[in-house]
Amino acid sequence: MLTDKKKKIRKIVLLTLLVGAIIGGSIAFYLWNMPHIDVQAQKADFSVSTTSIVNEYLKDEKTANNKYLSDEGDSKIFVIKGTVKSKDIDMNNQVTVLLQEANDKAGVKCVFMAETNKNAEALQTGQQISIKGIIRSGAKYDEDLELYENVLLEKCDVVKE
Repeated sequence: MLTDKKKKIRKIVLLTLLVGAIIGGSIAFYLWNMPHIDVQAQKADFSVSTTSIVNEYLKDEKTANNKYLSDEGDSKIFVIKGTVKSKDIDMNNQVTVLLQEANDKAGVKCVFMAETNKNAEALQTGQQISIKGIIRSGAKYDEDLELYENVLLEKCDVVKE
C-alpha cells in the first residue's frame, strides 16, 4: 500500500515538473522570438540637442533616466540635434558618429546599424545633423579615469529634413 502512494506522488511530481518545463519553455521561446522595436519606423518621443541631453545626465542621472526610460528600462525614441565632431567604424563594422558642441564636457555617441551605415557615410566633421535612435546609457563623469563619458545612442539613422 505504501509503495502505491509513493508511486502516485512520484507521478504527480513528475507530471507537475513536465508541465512546468513546457510552460517555461513556451514563455522563453515567445520572449526570444518577440519582434524588436523598429526605431526608425516609430515616431520620436523627444527631440533634443546634444547639449541639453548631456547636461541633464550630468546634472542628475537618476532624474534623466526616469524621464527618458520606461518602467521596463527601455529607452524612449530620440531625435538628437548636434554637430558632428568625429566619425569612425567600430569592430562590428558599424559607423559611429560623435555629436558634440565645442563647449560641452561630453557628447552623444551614435551607433548606426548595418542597414543604416550607408546613410552616415556622407556625414562630415562640423556638419549640423539630426540623428534618431534610442539611449543605452547617459553621460557621466568617471572619477577613476578622470574623464566624461558620452551619452550612447543605438539603432541610429540620419533624419532626413
